[in-house]
Amino acid sequence: MPEATHPPLVEATQSIETDTETRAYDVARAVTDPEMPMLTLEDLGVLRGVDVDADGHVVATITPTYSGCPAMATMRDDLVRSLQDAGFDEVRVEIALEPAWTSDWITEHGRRALAEHGLSAPGPAPRHDGPVALTLSPPIRALRCPRCGAADVALTSEFGPTACKALYRCTSCLEPFEHVKEI
Repeated sequence: MPEATHPPLVEATQSIETDTETRAYDVARAVTDPEMPMLTLEDLGVLRGVDVDADGHVVATITPTYSGCPAMATMRDDLVRSLQDAGFDEVRVEIALEPAWTSDWITEHGRRALAEHGLSAPGPAPRHDGPVALTLSPPIRALRCPRCGAADVALTSEFGPTACKALYRCTSCLEPFEHVKEI
C-alpha cells in the first residue's frame, strides 16, 4: 500500500516546480530589450530558458546577439531585477554562446513590433557552410520602407544608433528608417 502513494507525490512536486518555472519564465519573457524596447527578450530570441534548480534558485539563460553587444549587461541586470521584484530572491543569469544567436530567432510578434515602430525587420540570415569571404562593401539588401512599403530605398550608413542596425532612407516618401541587420 505505501508504494501506491509515491507517484502522486512525485507529480505534485513536479507540478510545483513546473508552476514556479512557468511563473519565473513569464516574468523573464516580459523583460524588454534596452536598445529596442518594443521587443521583449523573448521576441528578440535572446531568452533561451528559465529553470529553477533544486535549491529554488532561478537560472535564466540568454544568448548575446553578437559578441561584444553592449546591451548584455543591462539585459542581465533587468532580468535579475524583474525576477527579484516578482519574489524570486536568488537569481542567476547564464550566457549561452552555442548555438550562436541569429536574427532568424526574432519572433513574428517581434517582427511586427519592429514594423509598427518604423523599423525594418531583418530578412533571412545568411547561411555559411565554410569560410566566409571578406568584403569591404556593405551587403546589398532587398528592403521595403517600413513606413510606405516602397522598395526604392538607399543605404545612408551601415551603422545606426547601435551596431546591429543600419540606416536607410526611402527615396519615395523620403523618410529615414533603421534596419535591423541579418546576422
